[in-house]
Amino acid sequence: MKIAMVGQFPPHIGGVGVHIHTLSKELVKQGHEVYVITYPHKDIEDIDGIHVIGTKGLNIPGVRGLMFKKNAKKALKNLLETEDIDIIHGHYLFPAGAAAAEVGKEYGIKTYVTAHGSDMFEVYKKQPIMRSTIKNVLKKADVVLAVSNALRHEIIATGVSGISHKTRLSWNSVDIDKFSSNANDSFKKEFGLTDKPIVLFVGNLIKRKNVESLLEARKIANSDYYLVIVGDGPLFKNLKKKVEEENIRDVIFTGSRNDVENIIPSCDVLVLPSFSESFGLVLIEALACGKPVIGSNVGGIIEIINDDVGLLVDPNKISSIASAIDDVVNDENFRNALALNARNRAIDFSKVDIPYDEVK
Repeated sequence: MKIAMVGQFPPHIGGVGVHIHTLSKELVKQGHEVYVITYPHKDIEDIDGIHVIGTKGLNIPGVRGLMFKKNAKKALKNLLETEDIDIIHGHYLFPAGAAAAEVGKEYGIKTYVTAHGSDMFEVYKKQPIMRSTIKNVLKKADVVLAVSNALRHEIIATGVSGISHKTRLSWNSVDIDKFSSNANDSFKKEFGLTDKPIVLFVGNLIKRKNVESLLEARKIANSDYYLVIVGDGPLFKNLKKKVEEENIRDVIFTGSRNDVENIIPSCDVLVLPSFSESFGLVLIEALACGKPVIGSNVGGIIEIINDDVGLLVDPNKISSIASAIDDVVNDENFRNALALNARNRAIDFSKVDIPYDEVK
């Protein structure tokens, strides 16, 4: 079969891109043909047998989404002129899901859309002007996929006619060959991190990820560790400024990286203190690397972290985050016990399930 995906894709960095890439590789492995229409980037190229189509436009916040919806629809229609596409799949409800659902409806092609989290928890809930647009996407799509049960319940709560019958759970998955405990010292040597445990955060530096609370937790810590923050985003400069002005010790900002599979094995614990999170892909990546994890007691995180592999915290309480980090950093036996169970927990998320009715 021929499947057209719409959404973020490498070389763009992010969880949605990882999800699409993982699913697309499995489809290609099974003999299907996959086309991905993604955001503009100068380094767009076909990878892993996947046809990658970059759109035109500007990567400017506030404008990028609207431009991508328009340009993705155009690219999708152009693709349909040359290829007999069987399935259209939009990832993230707006703009990619909107582009996919509208073209699918117009051409009578079975359309799936995947909600990845912030499209519902942030855009839908906190931007009333977008609610009718997102409801329209949910209405037009033939099947709606959610990456966690928490997100599925959020989608059903919109009250869109028939939504409960066409909304399904479709877990994120992790490549346990790519993410493993096979570490080398290159990352530690790069930043001189040789004499203390490493507490790691990986993600976008946006308010929802709650990185500021990690900095506050470092200030009151009863343990000694390096706090390594991997990622970029609108809060990057403000967070670095906070560290400098408040003289917060042993905090390292690496910026955006495309080699997290080589960084995670160097850490002692990974922390995701988000205020909201549909799933938390980086958590299962860390588990696959045999690492304990700490995450907020919210959303899809509670569907990943159990007592065998990590700790849950209250993202609104600095003391809760600080105490959990102290517990893992200060107690080597506890840390090792969690680590022993981590890989097995990751295996629960290692199978790539093909979500299409047409592909058996």
